[in-house]
Amino acid sequence: MALTPVEIRHMTPGKGFMGYNRAQTDRLLEDIAVSFEDVWRERADLADKVEQLEADLVRFRELESLLRTTLVSAERASTGLKEQARREADLILSEAHAEVRAIQRNAIAENERLITESRRLKAQLRAALETIDDVQDAEDVPAADKDDGQNTWPGEREAA
Repeated sequence: MALTPVEIRHMTPGKGFMGYNRAQTDRLLEDIAVSFEDVWRERADLADKVEQLEADLVRFRELESLLRTTLVSAERASTGLKEQARREADLILSEAHAEVRAIQRNAIAENERLITESRRLKAQLRAALETIDDVQDAEDVPAADKDDGQNTWPGEREAA
């Protein structure tokens, strides 16, 4: 049991014939010594604990510094990766737009070629039909009288 300084100050050993009672004084000193040993031991334990906590504090501060550095590095890397991804996306988009424009130009050119070819074929067909009409007019033979299948298109002969 630890004695407080106030308790120690108010202790008075019993008095005897020629001064203090020896047995009571010895018991009082023994109680004070035990109390002092307890306090001394507790103080040593607390000093060890403070030393351990200070070492932990140093370690935790180093860890905190490392974590801050790591976090800053991760943020920089993240920002760099985002920027690189944005640039790559922009590049992909610009390439896609260029490819779309090339496909459009090719499609327009192919459309114009097909329109021209269609007009040319229509003109040839008209010319062929005019030639057939001219030949029929020249023969002056009605088409119904001379139906040998030569004046019809191949698909029309089978349908007739």
